[in-house]
Amino acid sequence: MRDYSLIFTAVFTAVLVLGVLLKLYLASRQMRHVAAHRDIVPAAFAATISLDSHRKAADYTITKARFGLLELAFGTAVLLGWTLLGGIDMLNQALVGSSLGSYGAMVVPLALLAAFGLISGVLDLPFTLYSTFVIEERFGFNKMTFRLWLGDLLKSTVVGVLIGLPVVALMLWIMGSAGRWWWLWAWAAWMGFNLLILVLYPTVIAPLFNKFQPLEDETLKARVTALMARCGFAAKGLFVMDGSKRSAHANAYFTGFGASKRVVFYDTLLKQLNPGEVDAVLAHELGHFKHKHIVKRIVSMFAMSLAGFALLGRLSTQVWFYTGLGVRPNMAASNDALALLLFMLVVPLFSFFVSPLFALFSRKHEFEADAYAVAQTDGRDLQSALLKLYQDNASTLTPDPVFVKFYYSHPPASERLARMSAPAGAAA
Repeated sequence: MRDYSLIFTAVFTAVLVLGVLLKLYLASRQMRHVAAHRDIVPAAFAATISLDSHRKAADYTITKARFGLLELAFGTAVLLGWTLLGGIDMLNQALVGSSLGSYGAMVVPLALLAAFGLISGVLDLPFTLYSTFVIEERFGFNKMTFRLWLGDLLKSTVVGVLIGLPVVALMLWIMGSAGRWWWLWAWAAWMGFNLLILVLYPTVIAPLFNKFQPLEDETLKARVTALMARCGFAAKGLFVMDGSKRSAHANAYFTGFGASKRVVFYDTLLKQLNPGEVDAVLAHELGHFKHKHIVKRIVSMFAMSLAGFALLGRLSTQVWFYTGLGVRPNMAASNDALALLLFMLVVPLFSFFVSPLFALFSRKHEFEADAYAVAQTDGRDLQSALLKLYQDNASTLTPDPVFVKFYYSHPPASERLARMSAPAGAAA
């Protein structure tokens, strides 16, 4: 068993190192590529994007990439501290040796997960603050005051505790009570919870952080309603969200599930786009529903979660899984919280190497949604809307192609506009 532990430690270390090196390589490619094209607006955008806007997008992209390298280095050190250097083991042993166990068998596992979440959140705070109040501020995107930021933090913490602890407690109870096939029951409970959140988020959770007012522009409302009727789509309502109190970034989205679906426009979006462009952006979102992208993603999430729970069910019984990650388990007692924690830390290391596949499918879906929008509205409106959004969000027009394959869930602007402009049937 000890040999398996050493092998797993070696595999974990190798995957961690390879992942870090690959991320460093991709980030350096991105920064070099964007910097090399900083002073020339691509020909396809020369008539609509100014050189100053292009340079701002390049500088914003490079600044975030450099900051991402710092986050990567710190995150890697923290991960090693939690695992191979014994951080989780020390925290677990301290809680096991405390008097918390006298309050019930579930208290120590819950305390372990809660303490880990609290410490991780505190460690992340400096990066969140710097990103919001330095980087976003420097480029003119941040609209938050420190008071608003602190209020969001407190509210998100309370919501996380009120929702997270009962869900985690349910998972731990299933793990300890449902026998050999506990992972199947846990998966079913987890999927049920995710579907419930899809229903509750628009009307219960989101309003805790933003104000949602019914769309009051009657002309725009008539256009949007007509477009939705033409596309065979029904929603609970059309709302405007006060996104401008936090950021200058603009967006529009559908939220909810089933009868609770609603269309939400950022107020910043409505200020930046004309009615035809709003129609085009909305038609793009409708395209995702018409092509059943949302259903496909939910089904994919179900399948991947099932595989993940099955794997967790297997690993949770293996001593080498714990010892290989620097934890001393008590196999005569429950190690369910440890298993959950270690699994959540390890899986992202391995899944990063298949991220290009998921990004590819996402970009394919975006192309399909674009094509639907062009068929339902004036394609020129979608093109001009995209250009405005890329410019207003300081999205670089010249990303590195390899970086795109790993990280971009949406195609670069040049590819999207070229696909829209291509003759029917020309784009594969």
